[in-house]
Amino acid sequence: KLAAECQSAGYPGTLIPYKCDLSNEEEILSMFSAIKTLHQGVDVCINNAGLARPEPLLSGKTEGWRTMIDVNVMAVSICTREAYQSMKERNIDDGHIININSMNGHSVVPQSVVHFYSATKYAVTALTEGLRQELREARTHIRATCISPGLVETGFAFKLHDSDPERAAATYESIRCLKAEDMANAVIYVLSAPPHVQIGDIQMRPTEQIS
Repeated sequence: KLAAECQSAGYPGTLIPYKCDLSNEEEILSMFSAIKTLHQGVDVCINNAGLARPEPLLSGKTEGWRTMIDVNVMAVSICTREAYQSMKERNIDDGHIININSMNGHSVVPQSVVHFYSATKYAVTALTEGLRQELREARTHIRATCISPGLVETGFAFKLHDSDPERAAATYESIRCLKAEDMANAVIYVLSAPPHVQIGDIQMRPTEQIS
């Protein structure tokens, strides 16, 4: 549906959807295999998927923690590895890996339902810097960047508060939130930087956001 909307709106390029459960490594590897077959490989990888479950540290369910680890940490790492290997085998030296992080990857807010989520995003902060160092050791010019937003109006809160949709909706009504377009513009800014410029992290919040 989104691909059709993009086409009818006259946007340049083509959006090609591919169904993939990012908590399943076999499906991730299958996706990268399909990309290789149909489109040669990956030049830019944007690790955007992420979720939070309302599982505090003192009382949370292990299943919820594991889901966050699988999607927010493991999937990012697997996709990053596969994207790099795709670039390497085709001698792509100017690729880019962008991890959509979070302001929760830089500070822990006093809300118990997002403490474990915050830990996974701290992991993304460390993974991105580790990736940058490994890319330098490999003597490539492939770049690694984090983009760390505050509150963005997406389906995120509805996944976190799936038992209380009114609370989820209120999350986005209290202030003027960032929009998906704001994130897209940040990605374009990162990709548009000259080859000698490495943007490590963009931290961005709604102007009205306090935490």
